[in-house]
Amino acid sequence: MGASADNGLKIVVVGGFGVGKTTLVRSVSEIRPLNTEETMTQAGEAVDDIRQVRGKTATTVAFDFGRITLDARNVLYLFGAPGQERFWFLWDRLFSGTLGAVVLVDTRRIGDSWYAIDRLEHHGTPFIVACNDFGGPAHAPGAVREALDLDPDVPLVDCDARSRESSKQVLITLVQHIKQHYTGRSAPAALPRQEFV
Repeated sequence: MGASADNGLKIVVVGGFGVGKTTLVRSVSEIRPLNTEETMTQAGEAVDDIRQVRGKTATTVAFDFGRITLDARNVLYLFGAPGQERFWFLWDRLFSGTLGAVVLVDTRRIGDSWYAIDRLEHHGTPFIVACNDFGGPAHAPGAVREALDLDPDVPLVDCDARSRESSKQVLITLVQHIKQHYTGRSAPAALPRQEFV
């Protein structure tokens, strides 16, 4: 971070187990992301339901961290939260000081997203929902919105967390939503005026 940067803006990426949070942070961060992934073992099979995330060999046990320089004065810090229920106690701490959040959804397991949405609504944190593409059948936005019982003002977008460009568009949508959310209110931090590259 340059010496002139004085606004650190925090965004959290949340969602169920294996929805692509680590992948999204990796794809868009300008630095080599810090991650706390550990190899999944047979001992964890009794705790974590891995039936629907076949092929997953590692899992986040604390958080992922990435960074994006927006301009000379603004830096975006990305925190990816762990998805397993046994780590949800960390979420409230991660939400502290957060400007907004991305709820990443695997539409094959839409119920895994309810807890994230509930916690964000409880905290009054502005958020958007991004449906990560796992190559399954496409779902109509109205059906996803209804299944998640989303407020009409919450943006719903499709994405591919592996793609830097797609992940950037998710974050741009979130920043635009945050800006609209705080219009006419006292914002917790100055919002950047430029989109990141």
